[in-house]
Amino acid sequence: MERRVSWRHVALLALGACAANVTDGAAASHRVSLRTDDGVTLAATWYEPSPRGGPAVVLVHMLHRSRRDWDGVASRLAAEGIGALAIDLRGHGESQGSAAVDDLSRMALDVRAARRFLGSRSDTHGPVGLAGASLGASLAALEASTDSTIASVVLLSPSLEYRGLRIEAALRKYGGRPALLVAGDDDAYAARSVRELQKAGDGTREMLLLSRAGHGTTMLSRDPELTRRLVDWFRRTLL
Repeated sequence: MERRVSWRHVALLALGACAANVTDGAAASHRVSLRTDDGVTLAATWYEPSPRGGPAVVLVHMLHRSRRDWDGVASRLAAEGIGALAIDLRGHGESQGSAAVDDLSRMALDVRAARRFLGSRSDTHGPVGLAGASLGASLAALEASTDSTIASVVLLSPSLEYRGLRIEAALRKYGGRPALLVAGDDDAYAARSVRELQKAGDGTREMLLLSRAGHGTTMLSRDPELTRRLVDWFRRTLL
């Protein structure tokens, strides 16, 4: 009996050690609320960088998805010293408001609210990046074109035109700042769009075409290297 108790005790200690390692290795995160200029309350998750005081990235999801699509990327960014703010666009996830597709332009205010949140934090300093997928890519490009403090963008499966949102002119206005354009080779319109957008503006425009990776944040699960590549991109352009 004494031996059985001893082995059980050892097993519990081992499980506790494993749990502690998972906790220690994971980025600290917590839910926050944002308020847009037109009065909509948004839900978001803030992933604290370690160490604190570095740059940060806003992560914007696809239509009919949520901020949870970015969990893996956000955690990796924070572990590399880059804070991450993943937001639920209005009418999505835990956010208030409407996701009416006939007025997607209002969601640009959601990205602006996220940018303002980062500017208000005392533990975030330095340049800011934006990453968006599909609809989120359009919103990220539009916001970056009007905010000169955005230092770097990642656009997953961008569209030259997404239900009335056109971004070629926005990326030209974005100018000399760097942009990473990513699409799956099985996503014909997105692949064509990244080829055209690579010509927009006079800064660094890196294009990444992935083999049969699908669309938007789906590519993160289909290409196991993509998360690392996105983190490496922001390390190069923000740190």
